[in-house]
Amino acid sequence: MDQREQPDLHDPRFPSCPCYGPAEGQSHDCTRREFLGGVAGATALSGVALAAAGAAEAAAPPASPAPATPKMHLRAGKPLCVQPVLTWQLYQRRELTSWRGYGGLKTLADVDQEVKRIEEELKKLAAGADFGLKILPLARVGNDAEAAAAAKQDADVLLVYAYAGSQRWLEIMAASGKPNVMFLRHRSGPVYLWYEIAHYRFLRKSEDAMAEPHLTVDDIVVDDYGDVLWRLRALYGLKNAMGTKVLALGGLQSYSAPGTKFGPAHAQKVWKFEILVATHDELRQRIAQARADAKASQEAERLTADLLAQKGVTLETQRKAVLDSFVALGVIRQMMNEVGATNLGVAHCMGGLIPILQTPPCLVTSLLNDEGYTAFCHVDFTHTPPGVLLHHISGKPSFVSNSHFPHHGQLTLAHCAAPRKMNGKECEPTKIMTHFESDCGAATKVQYTKGQVITNIVPNLACTKWFGFRGKILDSPNFDACRSQIDLEIDGDWRRLLRELEGFHTVTCYGDYLREVGYALKRVGVRWDNFSEKI
Repeated sequence: MDQREQPDLHDPRFPSCPCYGPAEGQSHDCTRREFLGGVAGATALSGVALAAAGAAEAAAPPASPAPATPKMHLRAGKPLCVQPVLTWQLYQRRELTSWRGYGGLKTLADVDQEVKRIEEELKKLAAGADFGLKILPLARVGNDAEAAAAAKQDADVLLVYAYAGSQRWLEIMAASGKPNVMFLRHRSGPVYLWYEIAHYRFLRKSEDAMAEPHLTVDDIVVDDYGDVLWRLRALYGLKNAMGTKVLALGGLQSYSAPGTKFGPAHAQKVWKFEILVATHDELRQRIAQARADAKASQEAERLTADLLAQKGVTLETQRKAVLDSFVALGVIRQMMNEVGATNLGVAHCMGGLIPILQTPPCLVTSLLNDEGYTAFCHVDFTHTPPGVLLHHISGKPSFVSNSHFPHHGQLTLAHCAAPRKMNGKECEPTKIMTHFESDCGAATKVQYTKGQVITNIVPNLACTKWFGFRGKILDSPNFDACRSQIDLEIDGDWRRLLRELEGFHTVTCYGDYLREVGYALKRVGVRWDNFSEKI
């Protein structure tokens, strides 16, 4: 049967950011947190270089000095391209000997029916995906040449329906360099031969020990498309995290000596990040231009009024700090768009940057995260890769915060630069207050939803291991500490976490994505310790 060309089955439509309105006419001194470091390969950009880079590869046209209408969305990544494959074989009767293997497909008509079944299941899978998913026409594999052709398909992942056929075909596709997810039928349709022998023949090569170099038991699914979907979600997140372009505002700055030593090289080598450095002098000039521009000032005023008029927003700092934040937001977003950066890191955010912006950048990074960028304090590549990956996996903002001492099964998280749109749709109630340590400017104190399940990742400082655990929000307290605060209940072995925890900053998002994070990390060689995993 000829393969039929299928359309892209998932074309998500993203709502614009509701946290503040669209543009009019359109629907020096280091503090305790500042530890500077450099890295070979990070590119310094002057104003001329920024403009040149923007002309060559801008993600969006350069904006006017006024704050631009947000162009990013919480699901703005490239779709994951999936090549489904059915391995099949029919048997010929032979007298007085065994002549067939397991399997419910006995005729070509049975195979055609299985193809239709798979196509219908994939349509439902794509329709239910909460991320961009493009599914190519199903390929049938019945010999070595067809297996090799499937392995060479221009796709991100092979979804292999291993009904029957040679072990060699599976090995050819597994060695393609693309992730493989193998689907087996037990009760969801005609039973598959490889349901019997995938573990023994394929993974262990008919021995006791695992011997397949490219797939593990974690890459094999039986019957359940929910298990397929979360694996594809992990691979979608990984695809879009890889190659992230970072605007390092003010240089490279980690929160620790190991982070300075290992972080930038790790981000470039493992995550293929491109790090572009913009100086504070460049930012200072642009901010001055924006403040002198009447249109930019009017737009910042309009956005300030719009934000402060929102339900659930309370102002407990000077209004001017919010206005200054919107001026800075327009300038910084423009600088990011000019070079195609989707991640922002801000160096000297508690010291040298404040006089330039006339406020700490807390509200600026909060708003950028709510638009669909990733933006974090410092330019620290211990917490930036997990923040970027978790954002792309979840389709929600990542909150990077300070961890505290685990006790009695609880943990406190706190930071002043906190997103508000934590569920990816609506903004949580928020007080706009001063940044705690400087007691000036504008920062967010977010009132988190009690009982909300959250994913938490603590990367170590050497960039070799991530610690993960599920939590439940107990409260949003009001300690004399960084403004946005979460008291959470740890779902897992909190005593082991207390004994073994490394790192400092915690990356958090709403929902449970621990499986996806662990599955993605297998592909990049970062160790993963899930303290909420149930045995």
